[in-house]
Amino acid sequence: METERFPPGPRMPGLLQVAAVAHDPYGWMVRRWRRYGDCFSSTFPVFGRVVYVADPASVKELFGSDPEVFHAGEANSRPLGPVLGSYSLLTLDEDEHMRQRKLLLPPFHGERMRVYGGLMAEAAERDLETWPLGDPFALRPHMQAVTLRVILRAVFGLREESHIETFGQAITRLAEASGLVLWAPPLRRDLGPLSPWARFKRSRAAVDELVYAEIASRRAEPDAAERDDVLSLLLQARHEDGSPMSDRELRDELLTLVTAGHETTATALSWAFERLVRHPRVLERLTDEVRAGESDEYLDATVKETLRSRSVVSDIARKLTRDAEVCGYRIPKGTLVLAAIAALHQRPDLYPEPEAFRPERFLDGQPDHYGWIPFGGGVRRCIGASFAQFEMKVVLRTILSHATVRVAEPAPERPRIRHVTVVPARGARVVLEERLDARSRERAEAAPV
Repeated sequence: METERFPPGPRMPGLLQVAAVAHDPYGWMVRRWRRYGDCFSSTFPVFGRVVYVADPASVKELFGSDPEVFHAGEANSRPLGPVLGSYSLLTLDEDEHMRQRKLLLPPFHGERMRVYGGLMAEAAERDLETWPLGDPFALRPHMQAVTLRVILRAVFGLREESHIETFGQAITRLAEASGLVLWAPPLRRDLGPLSPWARFKRSRAAVDELVYAEIASRRAEPDAAERDDVLSLLLQARHEDGSPMSDRELRDELLTLVTAGHETTATALSWAFERLVRHPRVLERLTDEVRAGESDEYLDATVKETLRSRSVVSDIARKLTRDAEVCGYRIPKGTLVLAAIAALHQRPDLYPEPEAFRPERFLDGQPDHYGWIPFGGGVRRCIGASFAQFEMKVVLRTILSHATVRVAEPAPERPRIRHVTVVPARGARVVLEERLDARSRERAEAAPV
Protein backbone atom coordinates (compact mmCIF):
# COMPACT_ATOMS: atom_id res chain seq x y z
CA MET A 1 0.00 0.00 0.00
CA GLU A 2 1.31 3.45 -0.89
CA THR A 3 2.46 5.54 2.04
CA GLU A 4 0.23 8.53 2.77
CA ARG A 5 1.80 11.74 1.57
CA PHE A 6 0.67 14.09 4.35
CA PRO A 7 -0.07 13.78 8.06
CA PRO A 8 -3.56 14.69 9.29
CA GLY A 9 -4.71 18.27 9.63
CA PRO A 10 -7.72 20.57 9.36
CA ARG A 11 -9.63 20.64 6.10
CA MET A 12 -10.81 24.24 6.37
CA PRO A 13 -9.89 26.63 3.50
CA GLY A 14 -6.45 28.20 3.56
CA LEU A 15 -7.71 31.73 4.18
CA LEU A 16 -9.56 30.57 7.30
CA GLN A 17 -6.39 28.90 8.55
CA VAL A 18 -4.48 32.14 8.01
CA ALA A 19 -7.16 33.93 10.01
CA ALA A 20 -6.78 31.39 12.83
CA VAL A 21 -3.02 31.93 12.91
CA ALA A 22 -3.39 35.71 12.87
CA HIS A 23 -5.93 35.63 15.69
CA ASP A 24 -3.90 33.38 17.99
CA PRO A 25 -0.36 32.62 16.73
CA TYR A 26 0.52 30.35 19.67
CA GLY A 27 -2.84 28.85 20.55
CA TRP A 28 -3.83 27.62 17.09
CA MET A 29 -0.64 25.56 16.86
CA VAL A 30 -1.07 24.05 20.33
CA ARG A 31 -4.67 23.12 19.51
CA ARG A 32 -3.59 21.47 16.24
CA TRP A 33 -0.94 19.46 18.11
CA ARG A 34 -3.42 18.32 20.78
CA ARG A 35 -5.90 17.20 18.15
CA TYR A 36 -3.65 15.66 15.50
CA GLY A 37 -0.49 14.63 17.37
CA ASP A 38 3.23 15.25 17.01
CA CYS A 39 3.11 15.49 13.22
CA PHE A 40 0.32 17.43 11.51
CA SER A 41 -0.32 19.54 8.41
CA SER A 42 -2.07 22.77 7.47
CA THR A 43 -2.84 24.54 4.21
CA PHE A 44 -2.11 28.21 3.54
CA PRO A 45 -2.35 30.51 0.51
CA VAL A 46 0.98 30.90 -1.34
CA PHE A 47 2.70 28.18 0.73
CA GLY A 48 0.24 25.35 0.03
CA ARG A 49 0.14 22.36 2.36
CA VAL A 50 2.87 22.43 5.00
CA VAL A 51 3.95 19.90 7.63
CA TYR A 52 4.69 20.58 11.33
CA VAL A 53 6.68 18.43 13.74
CA ALA A 54 6.21 19.05 17.47
CA ASP A 55 8.22 16.50 19.44
CA PRO A 56 11.95 16.61 20.33
CA ALA A 57 12.87 13.44 18.43
CA SER A 58 11.30 14.65 15.17
CA VAL A 59 12.77 18.14 15.61
CA LYS A 60 16.22 16.63 16.17
CA GLU A 61 15.82 14.57 13.00
CA LEU A 62 14.66 17.63 11.06
CA PHE A 63 17.57 19.80 12.19
CA GLY A 64 20.03 17.00 11.47
CA SER A 65 18.62 16.11 8.05
CA ASP A 66 20.57 16.29 4.81
CA PRO A 67 20.98 20.03 4.04
CA GLU A 68 20.87 19.22 0.33
CA VAL A 69 17.31 17.94 0.74
CA PHE A 70 16.02 20.13 3.58
CA HIS A 71 16.71 23.71 2.46
CA ALA A 72 16.41 26.36 5.17
CA GLY A 73 17.66 29.22 2.99
CA GLU A 74 15.16 28.51 0.23
CA ALA A 75 12.36 28.37 2.81
CA ASN A 76 13.44 31.75 4.23
CA SER A 77 14.05 33.46 0.92
CA ARG A 78 10.40 33.74 -0.10
CA PRO A 79 9.49 36.16 2.72
CA LEU A 80 12.96 37.51 3.58
CA GLY A 81 14.82 37.58 0.26
CA PRO A 82 13.58 40.99 -0.93
CA VAL A 83 14.96 42.61 2.24
CA LEU A 84 18.06 40.58 3.07
CA GLY A 85 19.30 39.62 -0.41
CA SER A 86 20.77 36.46 -1.90
CA TYR A 87 24.02 36.48 0.12
CA SER A 88 22.30 36.56 3.51
CA LEU A 89 23.13 33.76 5.91
CA LEU A 90 19.37 33.24 6.26
CA THR A 91 18.74 32.75 2.54
CA LEU A 92 21.76 30.61 1.59
CA ASP A 93 21.92 26.80 1.52
CA GLU A 94 24.50 24.00 1.51
CA ASP A 95 28.15 24.92 0.87
CA GLU A 96 27.44 28.62 0.31
CA HIS A 97 25.76 28.81 3.70
CA MET A 98 28.65 27.09 5.51
CA ARG A 99 31.26 29.31 3.83
CA GLN A 100 29.43 32.45 4.84
CA ARG A 101 28.73 31.13 8.34
CA LYS A 102 32.45 30.57 8.97
CA LEU A 103 33.12 34.23 8.15
CA LEU A 104 30.39 35.47 10.50
CA LEU A 105 31.10 33.29 13.53
CA PRO A 106 34.26 35.05 14.87
CA PRO A 107 32.54 38.39 15.63
CA PHE A 108 30.06 36.52 17.85
CA HIS A 109 32.64 34.61 19.86
CA GLY A 110 31.70 34.69 23.54
CA GLU A 111 34.62 36.75 24.82
CA ARG A 112 34.44 39.29 22.00
CA MET A 113 30.69 39.60 22.47
CA ARG A 114 31.11 40.86 26.04
CA VAL A 115 32.89 43.93 24.71
CA TYR A 116 29.42 45.15 23.77
CA GLY A 117 28.05 44.90 27.33
CA GLY A 118 28.82 48.56 28.07
CA LEU A 119 27.00 49.65 24.90
CA MET A 120 23.93 47.68 25.94
CA ALA A 121 23.80 49.11 29.47
CA GLU A 122 24.38 52.64 28.19
CA ALA A 123 21.59 52.34 25.62
CA ALA A 124 19.15 51.04 28.24
CA GLU A 125 20.00 53.80 30.74
CA ARG A 126 19.72 56.43 28.02
CA ASP A 127 16.27 55.25 26.94
CA LEU A 128 15.00 54.86 30.51
CA GLU A 129 15.34 58.63 30.95
CA THR A 130 12.61 59.10 28.33
CA TRP A 131 10.02 56.88 30.05
CA PRO A 132 6.96 58.74 31.43
CA LEU A 133 6.61 58.49 35.20
CA GLY A 134 3.31 57.22 36.59
CA ASP A 135 1.43 56.87 33.27
CA PRO A 136 0.87 53.66 31.26
CA PHE A 137 2.96 53.43 28.08
CA ALA A 138 3.95 50.81 25.50
CA LEU A 139 7.40 49.45 26.25
CA ARG A 140 8.09 47.75 22.93
CA PRO A 141 9.00 50.94 20.98
CA HIS A 142 11.52 51.72 23.72
CA MET A 143 13.02 48.23 23.51
CA GLN A 144 13.24 48.65 19.73
CA ALA A 145 15.11 51.92 20.20
CA VAL A 146 17.53 50.28 22.66
CA THR A 147 18.30 47.22 20.56
CA LEU A 148 18.56 49.20 17.32
CA ARG A 149 21.06 51.57 18.90
CA VAL A 150 23.08 48.63 20.23
CA ILE A 151 23.11 46.73 16.95
CA LEU A 152 24.05 49.81 14.90
CA ARG A 153 27.00 50.52 17.17
CA ALA A 154 28.04 46.88 17.47
CA VAL A 155 27.67 45.97 13.79
CA PHE A 156 28.62 49.22 12.03
CA GLY A 157 30.64 50.84 14.78
CA LEU A 158 28.66 54.07 14.36
CA ARG A 159 29.82 56.75 16.78
CA GLU A 160 28.21 60.06 15.82
CA GLU A 161 24.67 60.61 17.14
CA SER A 162 23.48 62.11 13.87
CA HIS A 163 24.77 59.08 11.97
CA ILE A 164 23.07 56.65 14.36
CA GLU A 165 19.80 58.56 14.05
CA THR A 166 19.95 58.63 10.25
CA PHE A 167 20.62 54.89 10.03
CA GLY A 168 17.96 54.14 12.63
CA GLN A 169 15.27 56.09 10.83
CA ALA A 170 16.07 54.40 7.51
CA ILE A 171 16.01 50.90 9.07
CA THR A 172 12.70 51.68 10.79
CA ARG A 173 11.11 52.92 7.56
CA LEU A 174 12.24 49.76 5.75
CA ALA A 175 10.72 47.59 8.49
CA GLU A 176 7.43 49.46 8.23
CA ALA A 177 7.37 49.17 4.44
CA SER A 178 8.19 45.45 4.49
CA GLY A 179 5.11 44.18 6.33
CA LEU A 180 2.75 43.53 3.43
CA VAL A 181 5.25 42.55 0.73
CA LEU A 182 7.02 39.94 2.88
CA TRP A 183 4.01 37.63 3.04
CA ALA A 184 2.05 38.63 -0.06
CA PRO A 185 4.17 38.10 -3.20
CA PRO A 186 1.30 39.26 -5.46
CA LEU A 187 1.90 42.74 -4.03
CA ARG A 188 5.45 42.76 -5.39
CA ARG A 189 4.44 44.76 -8.44
CA ASP A 190 5.10 48.42 -8.98
CA LEU A 191 1.64 49.93 -9.49
CA GLY A 192 2.73 53.50 -9.00
CA PRO A 193 4.55 55.55 -6.37
CA LEU A 194 1.92 54.91 -3.69
CA SER A 195 1.82 51.12 -4.10
CA PRO A 196 3.31 48.91 -1.32
CA TRP A 197 6.06 47.58 -3.59
CA ALA A 198 7.16 51.05 -4.74
CA ARG A 199 7.24 52.25 -1.14
CA PHE A 200 9.25 49.19 -0.15
CA LYS A 201 11.78 49.69 -2.95
CA ARG A 202 12.31 53.33 -1.99
CA SER A 203 12.90 52.37 1.63
CA ARG A 204 15.30 49.59 0.65
CA ALA A 205 17.22 51.90 -1.70
CA ALA A 206 17.63 54.45 1.10
CA VAL A 207 19.08 51.82 3.43
CA ASP A 208 21.33 50.43 0.69
CA GLU A 209 22.73 53.88 -0.02
CA LEU A 210 23.72 54.30 3.64
CA VAL A 211 25.16 50.79 3.95
CA TYR A 212 27.25 50.93 0.77
CA ALA A 213 28.54 54.38 1.67
CA GLU A 214 29.59 53.11 5.10
CA ILE A 215 31.35 50.09 3.56
CA ALA A 216 33.25 52.32 1.12
CA SER A 217 34.22 54.74 3.88
CA ARG A 218 35.46 51.99 6.14
CA ARG A 219 37.45 50.27 3.41
CA ALA A 220 39.36 53.53 3.03
CA GLU A 221 40.06 53.99 6.75
CA PRO A 222 43.53 52.99 7.95
CA ASP A 223 42.44 51.87 11.45
CA ALA A 224 39.89 49.19 10.49
CA ALA A 225 42.08 46.43 11.93
CA GLU A 226 42.07 48.16 15.33
CA ARG A 227 38.29 48.45 15.66
CA ASP A 228 36.06 45.81 17.27
CA ASP A 229 32.75 46.31 15.43
CA VAL A 230 31.42 43.56 13.17
CA LEU A 231 31.93 45.48 9.92
CA SER A 232 35.64 45.98 10.71
CA LEU A 233 36.04 42.29 11.46
CA LEU A 234 34.25 41.26 8.27
CA LEU A 235 36.44 43.61 6.21
CA GLN A 236 39.40 41.57 7.42
CA ALA A 237 37.70 38.19 6.83
CA ARG A 238 38.80 36.06 3.91
CA HIS A 239 37.19 33.25 1.95
CA GLU A 240 39.07 29.96 1.61
CA ASP A 241 40.62 31.19 -1.65
CA GLY A 242 41.95 34.29 0.11
CA SER A 243 39.46 36.72 -1.42
CA PRO A 244 37.70 39.35 0.74
CA MET A 245 33.94 39.66 1.04
CA SER A 246 32.38 41.68 -1.77
CA ASP A 247 30.35 44.81 -1.11
CA ARG A 248 27.16 42.87 -1.94
CA GLU A 249 28.05 40.09 0.49
CA LEU A 250 28.80 42.64 3.20
CA ARG A 251 25.57 44.51 2.53
CA ASP A 252 23.41 41.38 2.78
CA GLU A 253 25.07 40.07 5.93
CA LEU A 254 25.14 43.45 7.67
CA LEU A 255 21.48 44.03 6.94
CA THR A 256 20.68 40.53 8.17
CA LEU A 257 22.45 41.17 11.46
CA VAL A 258 20.80 44.56 11.93
CA THR A 259 17.22 43.68 10.99
CA ALA A 260 17.10 40.21 12.54
CA GLY A 261 19.31 41.12 15.48
CA HIS A 262 17.40 44.10 16.77
CA GLU A 263 13.75 43.32 16.07
CA THR A 264 13.79 39.84 17.59
CA THR A 265 15.63 40.89 20.76
CA ALA A 266 13.35 43.91 21.22
CA THR A 267 10.35 41.60 20.98
CA ALA A 268 11.84 39.13 23.46
CA LEU A 269 12.55 41.94 25.94
CA SER A 270 9.00 43.24 25.53
CA TRP A 271 7.61 39.80 26.33
CA ALA A 272 9.96 39.53 29.32
CA PHE A 273 8.47 42.67 30.88
CA GLU A 274 4.93 41.70 29.86
CA ARG A 275 5.40 38.42 31.76
CA LEU A 276 7.28 39.89 34.73
CA VAL A 277 4.78 42.62 35.62
CA ARG A 278 1.99 40.01 35.64
CA HIS A 279 3.96 37.73 37.93
CA PRO A 280 4.91 39.90 40.93
CA ARG A 281 6.64 37.06 42.78
CA VAL A 282 9.05 36.54 39.88
CA LEU A 283 9.55 40.27 39.35
CA GLU A 284 10.25 40.85 43.05
CA ARG A 285 12.77 38.03 43.29
CA LEU A 286 14.55 39.06 40.10
CA THR A 287 14.67 42.74 41.13
CA ASP A 288 16.00 41.89 44.59
CA GLU A 289 18.74 39.65 43.18
CA VAL A 290 19.73 42.17 40.52
CA ARG A 291 19.96 45.05 42.99
CA ALA A 292 21.87 42.92 45.48
CA GLY A 293 24.42 42.06 42.80
CA GLU A 294 23.82 38.33 43.14
CA SER A 295 24.65 35.80 40.45
CA ASP A 296 22.86 35.83 37.12
CA GLU A 297 21.42 32.36 37.61
CA TYR A 298 17.82 33.49 38.14
CA LEU A 299 18.18 36.23 35.52
CA ASP A 300 19.36 33.64 33.01
CA ALA A 301 16.45 31.37 33.94
CA THR A 302 14.01 34.26 33.46
CA VAL A 303 15.36 34.87 29.96
CA LYS A 304 15.02 31.18 29.07
CA GLU A 305 11.49 30.98 30.48
CA THR A 306 10.47 34.07 28.49
CA LEU A 307 11.80 32.54 25.28
CA ARG A 308 9.98 29.30 26.08
CA SER A 309 6.60 30.75 27.01
CA ARG A 310 6.57 33.54 24.42
CA SER A 311 8.72 32.42 21.50
CA VAL A 312 9.62 35.31 19.19
CA VAL A 313 8.98 33.12 16.14
CA SER A 314 6.46 30.31 16.28
CA ASP A 315 8.14 27.93 13.81
CA ILE A 316 11.28 27.28 11.75
CA ALA A 317 11.03 26.02 8.17
CA ARG A 318 12.85 23.73 5.77
CA LYS A 319 11.85 23.29 2.10
CA LEU A 320 12.21 19.87 0.49
CA THR A 321 14.25 19.75 -2.70
CA ARG A 322 12.96 16.22 -3.38
CA ASP A 323 10.49 13.76 -1.87
CA ALA A 324 11.52 12.76 1.65
CA GLU A 325 10.20 10.76 4.59
CA VAL A 326 9.05 12.79 7.60
CA CYS A 327 7.35 11.12 10.58
CA GLY A 328 6.65 8.04 8.45
CA TYR A 329 4.99 10.04 5.65
CA ARG A 330 6.39 10.40 2.15
CA ILE A 331 6.29 14.18 1.82
CA PRO A 332 6.50 15.56 -1.74
CA LYS A 333 9.20 17.84 -3.11
CA GLY A 334 8.58 21.55 -2.58
CA THR A 335 6.75 21.11 0.74
CA LEU A 336 7.70 23.20 3.76
CA VAL A 337 8.46 21.14 6.87
CA LEU A 338 8.46 23.19 10.07
CA ALA A 339 9.57 22.72 13.65
CA ALA A 340 6.49 23.79 15.65
CA ILE A 341 8.22 25.86 18.34
CA ALA A 342 5.05 27.18 19.95
CA ALA A 343 3.62 23.68 20.40
CA LEU A 344 6.91 22.12 21.45
CA HIS A 345 7.41 24.71 24.20
CA GLN A 346 3.93 23.98 25.57
CA ARG A 347 4.31 20.23 25.99
CA PRO A 348 3.42 19.24 29.57
CA ASP A 349 5.71 16.22 29.39
CA LEU A 350 8.63 18.62 28.91
CA TYR A 351 7.28 21.55 30.95
CA PRO A 352 4.77 20.69 33.72
CA GLU A 353 2.06 23.37 33.90
CA PRO A 354 3.32 24.88 30.64
CA GLU A 355 1.01 27.91 30.87
CA ALA A 356 2.70 29.01 34.12
CA PHE A 357 5.54 31.53 33.95
CA ARG A 358 8.06 29.86 36.22
CA PRO A 359 11.79 30.55 35.70
CA GLU A 360 12.55 28.02 38.45
CA ARG A 361 11.99 25.24 35.94
CA PHE A 362 15.33 26.26 34.37
CA LEU A 363 17.06 26.17 37.76
CA ASP A 364 15.94 22.59 38.38
CA GLY A 365 17.61 21.27 35.24
CA GLN A 366 17.69 21.82 31.51
CA PRO A 367 15.01 20.36 29.21
CA ASP A 368 15.72 18.05 26.32
CA HIS A 369 18.18 19.82 24.00
CA TYR A 370 15.59 19.75 21.21
CA GLY A 371 12.73 20.67 23.55
CA TRP A 372 13.85 24.33 23.82
CA ILE A 373 14.57 25.78 20.39
CA PRO A 374 13.90 29.53 20.30
CA PHE A 375 17.03 29.92 18.13
CA GLY A 376 16.62 26.80 16.01
CA GLY A 377 19.26 24.10 16.04
CA GLY A 378 21.89 22.15 14.16
CA VAL A 379 24.12 23.92 11.64
CA ARG A 380 21.40 26.54 11.11
CA ARG A 381 21.18 27.60 14.76
CA CYS A 382 21.10 31.40 14.99
CA ILE A 383 24.67 32.71 15.27
CA GLY A 384 23.38 35.63 17.31
CA ALA A 385 21.77 33.43 19.99
CA SER A 386 24.40 34.14 22.65
CA PHE A 387 24.46 37.84 21.75
CA ALA A 388 20.66 38.07 22.07
CA GLN A 389 20.52 36.32 25.44
CA PHE A 390 23.42 38.38 26.74
CA GLU A 391 21.74 41.60 25.61
CA MET A 392 18.46 40.56 27.25
CA LYS A 393 20.25 40.00 30.55
CA VAL A 394 22.16 43.28 30.39
CA VAL A 395 19.03 45.32 29.55
CA LEU A 396 16.87 43.59 32.18
CA ARG A 397 19.57 44.02 34.82
CA THR A 398 20.09 47.68 33.93
CA ILE A 399 16.42 48.63 33.95
CA LEU A 400 15.50 46.70 37.10
CA SER A 401 18.50 48.27 38.86
CA HIS A 402 17.40 51.76 37.88
CA ALA A 403 13.60 51.56 37.95
CA THR A 404 10.49 50.07 39.50
CA VAL A 405 7.77 49.01 37.07
CA ARG A 406 4.30 47.57 37.48
CA VAL A 407 1.50 46.25 35.32
CA ALA A 408 -0.67 48.74 33.42
CA GLU A 409 -3.62 46.41 32.74
CA PRO A 410 -3.99 43.05 34.52
CA ALA A 411 -5.16 41.02 31.51
CA PRO A 412 -2.29 39.31 29.63
CA GLU A 413 -1.51 40.80 26.24
CA ARG A 414 -2.65 38.80 23.26
CA PRO A 415 0.12 37.72 20.88
CA ARG A 416 -0.10 39.01 17.31
CA ILE A 417 2.05 38.54 14.23
CA ARG A 418 4.23 41.42 13.05
CA HIS A 419 6.34 40.57 10.00
CA VAL A 420 8.00 37.27 11.03
CA THR A 421 7.79 37.77 14.80
CA VAL A 422 5.05 37.37 17.41
CA VAL A 423 4.67 40.52 19.50
CA PRO A 424 2.51 41.68 22.45
CA ALA A 425 -0.67 43.13 20.93
CA ARG A 426 -0.64 46.29 23.06
CA GLY A 427 3.10 46.82 22.89
CA ALA A 428 3.85 45.51 26.42
CA ARG A 429 2.22 48.31 28.40
CA VAL A 430 3.70 49.05 31.82
CA VAL A 431 3.81 51.85 34.37
CA LEU A 432 7.08 53.32 35.61
CA GLU A 433 6.53 53.84 39.35
CA GLU A 434 9.99 55.03 40.28
CA ARG A 435 13.22 55.96 38.57
CA LEU A 436 16.21 55.52 40.87
CA ASP A 437 19.26 57.74 40.66
CA ALA A 438 22.65 56.48 41.86
CA ARG A 439 22.14 57.75 45.43
CA SER A 440 18.65 56.24 45.66
CA ARG A 441 19.99 52.87 44.50
CA GLU A 442 22.72 52.97 47.10
CA ARG A 443 20.13 53.66 49.83
CA ALA A 444 17.89 50.88 48.55
CA GLU A 445 20.75 48.40 48.48
CA ALA A 446 21.88 49.40 51.98
CA ALA A 447 18.38 49.23 53.53
CA PRO A 448 17.82 46.33 55.98
CA VAL A 449 15.83 43.41 54.62
